[in-house]
Amino acid sequence: MTVANKFVSSDGDGYELQMGRWSRRLAPLFIRFADITGAVRVLDVGCGTGNLATCLASDPKIASVRGLDLSATYVEYANRRNVDARLGFQVGDAGALPFPDASFDHAVSMLVLQFVPQADLAVREMRRVTRPGGTVAAATWDTRGGFIALRMFYDAAAMLDQNGCRARAAAYTRPMSRPGDLASAWRDAGLADVVQDTLTIRMEFASFADFWAPSEGKEGPVAEYVGTLGADAKARLRDVVRLAYLDGEADGARSYAATAWVVKGRVP
Repeated sequence: MTVANKFVSSDGDGYELQMGRWSRRLAPLFIRFADITGAVRVLDVGCGTGNLATCLASDPKIASVRGLDLSATYVEYANRRNVDARLGFQVGDAGALPFPDASFDHAVSMLVLQFVPQADLAVREMRRVTRPGGTVAAATWDTRGGFIALRMFYDAAAMLDQNGCRARAAAYTRPMSRPGDLASAWRDAGLADVVQDTLTIRMEFASFADFWAPSEGKEGPVAEYVGTLGADAKARLRDVVRLAYLDGEADGARSYAATAWVVKGRVP
């Protein structure tokens, strides 16, 4: 069964600008939370351009990491920059993982499940391909209550336009992004010793131009929304977001916090 991904993807470099810098910063904290250590086989579901998988492989004790993503563009990008023989990336569907039962010691997914329409199915698939005693873990953004940069954008969009209101509602009501969503899905999938927590990072921007640049790209929901606007509407939105960024001071560096929900459970 195919589970289409709602994340707009077209370019690996664009993803790195839009979300890659966030995922690279979150990855080591998430790996520590999931307690992925030792000579293990790890599956990274929704690997994107490979930042989590690459961080996993920085541990020389990790035997192998297989990254899987629905986007052929991202998989090609990840394979092209990969220089580690323990790493491999392939195209595949989170809702129908192309691996036998108990193929991996651990299965992880970072910043992906909120874009999978049937996320519960993806969780069950992650459990299926993980051996008994192995860990299944995931992270998703707390988009409504814990992602300041995203809140600045969507609140501005919602203030200016009814379509912006709808875009904000869609962003804040995605599956697996609200309190308790992940833990509930993990228990429903039959995982044991379920723990849900939060992890917070900070992201620095050199200027408003640096902050706004991903919005002018093609990757993800923010850029997708901006791409629907005419020139005047886009300029109005940019001006309002800029006011939020400046926040009473001159343009320059800013640092914003972002919180992710994280969960882990053991395959019985």
